[in-house]
Amino acid sequence: MRPRLHRAALASAALGLVLAGCAPLVRVQAPLAPPAEFPEGHYLEALKQGRPVFRVDPSESLVVIEVRRAGSLARLGHDHVVASHEVVGYVARDEGRADLYVALARLAVDEPELRKEAGFDTQPTEADIAGTRSNMLEKVLEAEKFPFALIGVTAVNARDGRTTLAVAITLHGYTRTLQAPAEIEADAEKMSVSGRLAFNQSDFGITPYSLLGGAIAVRDGLELRFRIRARRLPQ
Repeated sequence: MRPRLHRAALASAALGLVLAGCAPLVRVQAPLAPPAEFPEGHYLEALKQGRPVFRVDPSESLVVIEVRRAGSLARLGHDHVVASHEVVGYVARDEGRADLYVALARLAVDEPELRKEAGFDTQPTEADIAGTRSNMLEKVLEAEKFPFALIGVTAVNARDGRTTLAVAITLHGYTRTLQAPAEIEADAEKMSVSGRLAFNQSDFGITPYSLLGGAIAVRDGLELRFRIRARRLPQ
């Protein structure tokens, strides 16, 4: 085979594998009930005792993860933005504690506005997005087996005008505690917490998605930014 034809055949085969990897439809369904280990009872009891409890407002909250490509044929793939617009949870501000969860099957992939905010200058097709979402939920996150990501804030450290949260994330059967610099605004009736953190998929026992022996792959490292807004529940 002539070199030019050989290269064309390789490119064609690579494209075929990419498209094949995007073919399955999403079959993972969002669970109907919150995770059994979510400590909602703690917050309801605190509310009964007259302590201030804030409930996360999903309509004003957002978690965004930027997923970047890697590999020698990275140019054939896309960077991605994965987001949750449905964060559920509570904040006990006086305790320096918050607990939240996200149903993974409700994650959104590659919304144009969020891609623009991330600095991505391309927009995958609807078919590409559907394939990416299927691969993410079924092959990477195994969302049928591990349907939730749980987030627990167990400590708030403030020093020199800076606030750092200790954020325990449970994902894919693993729990890791990360440090997240954050900005907090609060008054008696509402609060807002925003910040960023970075982590590796492999820290949670996740193998980053790849094709062609890693020639097309997803970087292990992910960047996450969040904006959580909550309102105080009436006593």
